[in-house]
Amino acid sequence: MHARPLLAVTFAVIVSVAGSPAREAAAQATPATATTPTPQPAKPGETPSQFPELKREQERLTLENSIAEQELKKELTKLSAEKQRLELENALAQQKLLSDIAKLQSEGERLAKQTDLLNKRLALKEAERKEKLDAELAGLREQLERAKAANDLASAELAARTREIATKDQELQMRIKELQANRAEFENELAKVKADIDLREQRDAWRNRVNREIQYAKDPFKDGVLTISDRRIALNGVILMDTADHIAERIDYFNNQNQEHPIFIVIDRSPGGSVMAGYKILKAMEGSPAPVYVVVKSFAASMAAGITTLAERSFAYPNAILLHHQILSGSFGNLTEQREQLRELEEWWRRLATPVAKKMGLTLDQFIAEMYKNRTSGDWREFGDAARKLKWVDEIAHTVREESFVKNPDALPGATQAPKAPVFPPAIAEQVDPQGRRFLPLPRLDPVDCYYLYNPDNYYRLTP
Repeated sequence: MHARPLLAVTFAVIVSVAGSPAREAAAQATPATATTPTPQPAKPGETPSQFPELKREQERLTLENSIAEQELKKELTKLSAEKQRLELENALAQQKLLSDIAKLQSEGERLAKQTDLLNKRLALKEAERKEKLDAELAGLREQLERAKAANDLASAELAARTREIATKDQELQMRIKELQANRAEFENELAKVKADIDLREQRDAWRNRVNREIQYAKDPFKDGVLTISDRRIALNGVILMDTADHIAERIDYFNNQNQEHPIFIVIDRSPGGSVMAGYKILKAMEGSPAPVYVVVKSFAASMAAGITTLAERSFAYPNAILLHHQILSGSFGNLTEQREQLRELEEWWRRLATPVAKKMGLTLDQFIAEMYKNRTSGDWREFGDAARKLKWVDEIAHTVREESFVKNPDALPGATQAPKAPVFPPAIAEQVDPQGRRFLPLPRLDPVDCYYLYNPDNYYRLTP
């Protein structure tokens, strides 16, 4: 509502400020005009061209005054237009404000009507809720009275039932005491039975073990009898690096336990194996503070035979077989590569076979010659008693006693008595050949082994 006077004041200020340059220009122009000498009429005999500079200055000042006057008019025109625009905007804002006020008044009236309607609805709902609550309270009062009557009746019944239960409880307590007495008697009898069973199981467990201390002898070989303690390491099957690790770890363990009692490497059957793994076993034996003895029970060939021969002390059954031969390997590659591989094989052979030949009192070449002299294939094998003469083995044991087997091998864990020993060989399924004849296939034997059995009808047959 006060926008129009404010705009008028603003416009007056703008006009006042905007007009100041024109006035300054006029003020500057006026002195210039005043100070310019008024041209005098030419004297007789003088021409107007004698004052050309004054004339040019007069023309210049006249033009500047004209330009300043035009610029002033232009500025006044702009300010007048701006004034009209501001007046229009002020009028438009006032109209918009009046419109917004009218809308707000209309919205206020609408909200007042809605508020009145909501109040009436709430009052109606409150009256309905109160009426419903009164009805519910009446029903609850009736239920409460019924519950009180029922409660009084239940209390009377409960008192009677309590007296009845108390009587039965007394009877039950008497029965429980009788049962407890019977149970104590039964548990006493059961404890006696369990004690008898435990004693029997302990006796069976005692019988399933060798209950004496193992005797460790520094010289376990006497009168052809070799006694092997529980410082025992089995060496069977193909010798691989896992085999070498297994044996070396146990040699270290037994040495950490005791460095005086001998350690036994027992070979039942071994065809030999890796030269690197075998060399690792030999170095573990050589570096052991405790003596490491090797025992051959059935068959030791190749690397296993070398381990036996090079042991600090070795033993074998008379009919055990030891077999020495040159190392075997396949080669692949061009001729140069194969020559390199051959040189490596020859070096391995020299390192492994020279100590064996030296123990036999032979040179390496003599050892090789004796191999092929004994057998054209170079597989020089001998029974234990003959191997002793060749110094492949140090002693022939006619009896080997294993003190490490202190548990009944046929007793199952937790069994009260040992089961029957299993039947050997394991059951083999009977078969029928194309001619309809029944036969039993025999399992494959280890190298240098053979069957010695009565077989007149060819019922037992070798597998391919």
